Amino acid sequence: MLEKIREGSQGVVAKSILVLVILSFAFAGVSSYLGTSTDVAAAVVNGDDITANELEQAYQNERGRLEQQLGEMFDALSADDTYMNGIKQNVLDRLIADKLMTQAAEDLGLRVSDEQIKQAIVNEPAFQTDGVFDNERYLAVLRQLGYQTNSFRDMMRTDMTRRQLLTSLVGSEFVLDGEAKQLAEIQGQTRDIRYLVVDSSPYLVTASVTDEEIKTYYDSNLMQFMDQEKVSLEYVELNAAELAKGMDTSVDEARTYYEENKQQYQTAEKRLAAHILFASGDDSADEAKAEASLAKLQAGEDFAEVAKTDSDDQFSAEQGGQLDWFEQGVMDPAFDEALFALTQGEYSQIVKSEFGYHIVKLLDIQSGAAAPFEEVQDKIVADLQNKKAVDEFYSLQSILADTSYEVPDTLDETAKALGTTVQSTGLFSRDNAPANLSSPDLVRTAFSDEVITSGMNSEVIELAPNHVVVIRLLKHQDAGTLPLADVKSGIEARLVQDKANLQASEKANEYLAKLKAGEEITDVTIATKAQLARFNQDIDQAITTKAFQMPAPEASSVSFDTAALANGFAVIALDKVNAAQGIDSNVIDSIKQRLAPQYSEADYRSVVAALKSKAKIEYPVAE
Repeated sequence: MLEKIREGSQGVVAKSILVLVILSFAFAGVSSYLGTSTDVAAAVVNGDDITANELEQAYQNERGRLEQQLGEMFDALSADDTYMNGIKQNVLDRLIADKLMTQAAEDLGLRVSDEQIKQAIVNEPAFQTDGVFDNERYLAVLRQLGYQTNSFRDMMRTDMTRRQLLTSLVGSEFVLDGEAKQLAEIQGQTRDIRYLVVDSSPYLVTASVTDEEIKTYYDSNLMQFMDQEKVSLEYVELNAAELAKGMDTSVDEARTYYEENKQQYQTAEKRLAAHILFASGDDSADEAKAEASLAKLQAGEDFAEVAKTDSDDQFSAEQGGQLDWFEQGVMDPAFDEALFALTQGEYSQIVKSEFGYHIVKLLDIQSGAAAPFEEVQDKIVADLQNKKAVDEFYSLQSILADTSYEVPDTLDETAKALGTTVQSTGLFSRDNAPANLSSPDLVRTAFSDEVITSGMNSEVIELAPNHVVVIRLLKHQDAGTLPLADVKSGIEARLVQDKANLQASEKANEYLAKLKAGEEITDVTIATKAQLARFNQDIDQAITTKAFQMPAPEASSVSFDTAALANGFAVIALDKVNAAQGIDSNVIDSIKQRLAPQYSEADYRSVVAALKSKAKIEYPVAE
């Protein structure tokens, strides 16, 4: 949402729209502008349809964006249907907000002329060649995106009209210097405190809980004990890595392979290079300097001495121009070609690379050679075992697929055909699949209607390259409330802790009364923290939070309060509130820059909420 607001506030409306369309990720729902659709509506906003096809396109765009942003993490998240349904609902909410903003813009009489659209297209860099609008490129991009010129124009008109309203909203927001300064003073404020901690641990031994108390807590907090849907599985696994462990490969076999493929174990030829570099940034001057140095070399001057006096590469110049040993294909192509065309001791003509002008010299050659068999024997054996295992894997995979399909109500026949055993898992939810089966595809299949309802073998599921599995439901447990017996020990521990905390609270209140009365406390340590900052991490966060909630003490006075901790209570004495230091114009400007987008976001949300409150929004698909 903030991204939309930033785009609007930048004022380059047409450019933002076109770039978003071309990238096809951030822009959603454009198919509604392509003309009338017969799709079932996902939502109807004041009589205007958002089609199911439009929602699906926007949802797929959002999936693509999240997958690109989150990488492998998204694979795990996407296995959770509830999470993905939430994403889809968020996409629909955004489409509804866009539709409401479009309708509001039209009601206000906002319009975009044909000339404005034309200029937006002409000025869009994506449609330009060498900075000039290219009609052929424009048409080619539209064809790639699946648009006709008229439909693209209509889409732009609608979106640019809506963004006029958005721009006026976000562009009118501002932050006063006084607001920013006040926030800076609050955030930068520090406090001088003293505090003592009453630990609840000593009270645990005396706290006891009855079965009736446990039952009462359980009945009053059933929502805390909701359990996720779970399954346990039978499965037959086929893994090339495991098959490789049983593959016999002799030394003679490995040696034969080595002799037939010796080129694979050949180390590349390396060349020791030196150069004189001319890279001041002025091409004509550098080329002239290179020609002058080349003339010196041709006149018989020593390469190393010329490099020391003429080269712009000061580091190598100190070494007479010497660089390092290079294999072919490592350096810049022009440099590389020159180096590997030389004979030992020879220097090149002037070579132009992306780094400047060079004169390259070949100092020495290290010929390539085959690694001895003994050095690569273990690798060859492993490679041959893996190759045999992969061949065996593909043969067995066909048997796995065929047998599990032909005998779908058991995995016993499949395991027998493969010469392996049927394995099983305990109950697990979508969030805690066994490590060896924690593939998003497997989790999705395990909780699918196909596996749960039919009770038949699944299709072959790939866990990783050359690693597959077929699963079958062993047990299914619906989501529901855990029985009291399963959670009793946890409830007991919690209630015991609560009773211990209550006793700690009572003791803390005794200390609080003594401090207020001015009495000295000697049986517990009182810690002091001067100039405690709001975001301090040195002490318990609950103490810091409470310290900044307490009222500032009056002159020659102290404020007192208690704070609940995870395992006990703290008594806090607030001695002094210190004003923020170092608030200058830079700090204020920084806060203003941070607040403005937040204000704009709040404005946008308020406008959308107001439009929703007056709108008629229907969900035909949901019905």
